[in-house]
Amino acid sequence: MKTEVLLAVVALSYSPLVVAGSEAAYPKEKVAAFVVEKQDLTSLPSEFRPKKEKGKRTLEDYGFTAQRTDENEAIIEAASGVRRLTIKVLDQKSSGIYVCVTEPGENGGDAKAQSVVRLKRKNPNALLKGPESFREFAACPAIGGSDFETNPYGG
Repeated sequence: MKTEVLLAVVALSYSPLVVAGSEAAYPKEKVAAFVVEKQDLTSLPSEFRPKKEKGKRTLEDYGFTAQRTDENEAIIEAASGVRRLTIKVLDQKSSGIYVCVTEPGENGGDAKAQSVVRLKRKNPNALLKGPESFREFAACPAIGGSDFETNPYGG
């Protein structure tokens, strides 16, 4: 009985450390730059991702570079200059980072496609993955793509 009580006390004393460790998985500052660096581009909805190529996963692997990055928004462009995406951080929780991914229209016109994506990772060394989210934000109404896509992360 004493052993069980001791084990319970030890387990409870370590639980705040476990919770704090999971919250530290995402930065509190320069979140857009973090997303650009750590995002698995192949997990995005089909209208945003390039054709899959063996060994390529990140924006950098596919030749995208940040044209402008601030605290919560990044504009990235393909090396060819043909493709441009905007990634805007909408919300951040310990369960993931909600971003608005937008592909601008021709000559700065209306967006071709826009979608909310919840990015998350399984461990601190993993890339951020995130299919389309069903959570809606006024700052990012869905444009283009399908209304419902499979979301294995439940968001």
